[in-house]
Amino acid sequence: MPKHQFQTEVSQLLHLIVHSLYSHKEIFLRELISNASDALDKLKHLTLTDDSFKNMNFEPRIDIEFDQENQKTLTVKDNGIGMNEEDLAENLGTIARSGTKNFLSQLTGDAKKDSNLIGQFGVGFYSSFMVADKVDVISRKAGEDQAWLWTSDGQGEYEIIPVERESQGTTVTLHLGEEGKEFAEKWQIESVVKKYSDHIAFPIYLHHEEEKEKKEEKINDASALWQKPKSELTEEEYNQFYKTISHDNDDPLLYVHTQAEGTLEYTTLFYVPKKAPFDMYYVDYKPGVKLYVKRVFITDDDKELLPSFLRFVRGIIDTEDLPLNVSREILQKNQIMAKIRKTSVKKLLGEFKNLAEKDPETFETFIDEYNRPLKEGLYSEFEYRDDLLELVRFKSTKVDGWTSLAGYKERMKEDQKAIYYITGEKEAVLRNSPLLEAYRKKDLEVLIMDDEVDEIVIPSIGKFDEIELKSVNRSGTDDELKTEKDEEREKEVKPLLDRIKEVLGDRVKDVVASSRLSESPSCIVADENDPTMQMQQMLKAMGQTELPEIKPILEVNPDHEIVKRLESGENDELVEDVSYLLLDQALLVEGAQLKDPSDFVKRLNRVLGKAV
Repeated sequence: MPKHQFQTEVSQLLHLIVHSLYSHKEIFLRELISNASDALDKLKHLTLTDDSFKNMNFEPRIDIEFDQENQKTLTVKDNGIGMNEEDLAENLGTIARSGTKNFLSQLTGDAKKDSNLIGQFGVGFYSSFMVADKVDVISRKAGEDQAWLWTSDGQGEYEIIPVERESQGTTVTLHLGEEGKEFAEKWQIESVVKKYSDHIAFPIYLHHEEEKEKKEEKINDASALWQKPKSELTEEEYNQFYKTISHDNDDPLLYVHTQAEGTLEYTTLFYVPKKAPFDMYYVDYKPGVKLYVKRVFITDDDKELLPSFLRFVRGIIDTEDLPLNVSREILQKNQIMAKIRKTSVKKLLGEFKNLAEKDPETFETFIDEYNRPLKEGLYSEFEYRDDLLELVRFKSTKVDGWTSLAGYKERMKEDQKAIYYITGEKEAVLRNSPLLEAYRKKDLEVLIMDDEVDEIVIPSIGKFDEIELKSVNRSGTDDELKTEKDEEREKEVKPLLDRIKEVLGDRVKDVVASSRLSESPSCIVADENDPTMQMQQMLKAMGQTELPEIKPILEVNPDHEIVKRLESGENDELVEDVSYLLLDQALLVEGAQLKDPSDFVKRLNRVLGKAV
């Protein structure tokens, strides 16, 4: 039979797993048992919901066998849904996840850092090659007669050939290398299963010889952990269960276990990972919550179980009140699911608030990872806006680290009328923006918003606690800064501003005197009804290339030496050159690209020549 090449990403990942995850090599058994459990979950669902499987004699189980004498093989066997030739090639020869290349490019070569990233990616089956020189997988799909053998040494190729298997399910046999021989020991297998897989909801049997007699022994608890009373569970048990369902090697940041009784009976067990899932910003991210009905697995790929701003949450929802054959369409319109979803979101947001109050250090870690999706919720889920407004955090010109809107409000001056903020791409650039000069001079705090979603989200909020949020990137925001003296000076400089506007023509929407500048000669702002420079760049990045050209408003500092020199009107050619330079330098400070850099340099040189 012809040999098949692994997808390039698989070969890269195999190499990285073997080298980066070695200190966690026992996780291969957790991954194989987890895969077997998923296969059993899927077939159990079919035996209860699909007529063609309802009469099947199905007693789900996982069996582990090992070659005790030679310590050469370890086998994990299940009687679950199984795979056919196509499934084997797709599941074991490729990584059918978008962003895999991007994920691999993030790996650093630092084994400790990489092991966390790889664990989070979910290496599953491939971790077997940390302990095995060769892996054989014999599988027969439920409802089909033909079985198939997938075999590989993990070096770049695999084979798939037809074989016999008496019933449905999958058998994974590891031909252990020197690094894996220790796992062909009864005590070692028991220890790993107890540590990682005790709460797999199906029985795991270990086959071994004792005084030349073959024995079969159940080695796990085989009950749904989430159904146990919280008082009976330890933090270690919660953490190990998280690792089983998430494939993460780290403990979670926090977990929330809810057991609701009464008119609606359901259990939820939610976890927040320490590190954000690598695919959190991909359109086709993999949701992390599994739905069960009466302990029977229903789905793990429904993005509606929780709102998208909580897509980083991992865990279980188990309800008593849905039919086992519930379809995806019914799920999305079902009132029971809507209530569970709403209550779960409120519970999670409440826990996040609690964390902010009681453990600020851990909450800061949480915000570092999940601030942006929470901000998305402000825009997409109006129902939870008040809760989210308490949780989201921002950088500020007044405090180190993060601050809340409530914290900003407490620090506001008595006569201050608005919460000020500035948006853009880079924090360092924003902190040095000329737009902040007068606010700094008047000791007014400005929030630094460098998340690309801020441009969309913050204007949609409008007010916080009856206080208006105002962007300093927009015209009109500096009205509060104006004094009578500024207004008089504005009248004096108007003829020059009209001349600059005439020179610049259709490159600007308007030229006005600025109250927000104290050191810089000029800056650009957006009209209050136009998208800012950053918003325009973001829309282009999203593929909107047919945008009409949005012209900025040029604000000029009437008290700057350059402007005062121009007021004399002695040299009209100089006024023309400086008008363009005032606009171009303001654009450069905003991070925009100049349309004609050579023209900018020529004008600059002419002006420098006259100055020298």
